[in-house]
Amino acid sequence: MKYSIIVPVYNRPDEVDELLQSLCSQKLKDFEVIIVEDGSQKACKDVCNKYADILDLHYYNKENSGPGQSRNYGAERASGQWLIVLDSDVVLPADYLSAVDAELSATACDAWGGPDAAHPSFTPVQKAISYSMTSFFTTGGIRGGKAKLDKFYPRSFNMGIRRDVYRELGGFSKMRFGEDIDFSYRIVEAGYKTRLLPSAWVWHKRRTDFRKFFRQVYNSGIARINLSKRHPGTLKLVHLLPMVFTLGVIGLVLVSAVGRVLMHYDDPHRWYWLCAAPWLPILFYSAVIFVDSSLRNRSLRVGLLSIPAAFVQLMGYGFGFLESWWKRCVLKQDEFTAFEKNFYK
Repeated sequence: MKYSIIVPVYNRPDEVDELLQSLCSQKLKDFEVIIVEDGSQKACKDVCNKYADILDLHYYNKENSGPGQSRNYGAERASGQWLIVLDSDVVLPADYLSAVDAELSATACDAWGGPDAAHPSFTPVQKAISYSMTSFFTTGGIRGGKAKLDKFYPRSFNMGIRRDVYRELGGFSKMRFGEDIDFSYRIVEAGYKTRLLPSAWVWHKRRTDFRKFFRQVYNSGIARINLSKRHPGTLKLVHLLPMVFTLGVIGLVLVSAVGRVLMHYDDPHRWYWLCAAPWLPILFYSAVIFVDSSLRNRSLRVGLLSIPAAFVQLMGYGFGFLESWWKRCVLKQDEFTAFEKNFYK
């Protein structure tokens, strides 16, 4: 067996159905699928049973412990030379495994990751969120699937690693957030070679509303400080930008509010500039996002939705980063004490 595909699942049977359906269409057939049900209330066992005679499929149900530990559970039961870790909310093009196989045959590596894309069937909100997660104007393009100036660190929504390397490193840690980046750091720090496989892309569904998206990126902001504590020197300037953006937006709004108060108690014409001017950079940034996203997605509606998506992405991450910085760096709390409610038992 060459490939073992490991998918942790928590209350997402419909997504698993779409993923398994896309696996049935793979041109390369030398793989097994390991579904690890992570203590779900909405189990996907019936969905898996639909594909039991089509795929080499193994279903396991265990107590809830989080995605990282569920991946480790699946890896312990895998037989493939390569372990491919996917999120349950991805869908694969028919030539995905063929692309992986061709890339690995062309250039050797120990671990790899692939980019993601928005499917035409995704909702406008999902497309807007996908834009905000991959655009140069929101993330600097570090998640956009292009070649990086620094070392490449795979993400667990679309990640592969040699089974022997996985076991040697002990798999994913018990971090609640950022456990995939932590694992990637440990892979690189151990001297193994990682690669981006540009042709091994997946359709990656995004959150369906901005509230869920805010929680996702907020947790990512929390993870960044925790990761910098585990791996000194990994905190880069680009990781600080969402925090700077967040403080900048708050500052501009406060300045505008002061101008509004002064207009009420003094000559309005004298303080109008103080009320209006702070909104100019915010409006300019919004216009850039609207134009760029509209052109990329060929949709004015998606372009318009990309404005709140961009602000949620940057400010959600920024707020999480600031909270984590305060608790870990100022109050000197440890990783598990600072965010005890956020960790699996």
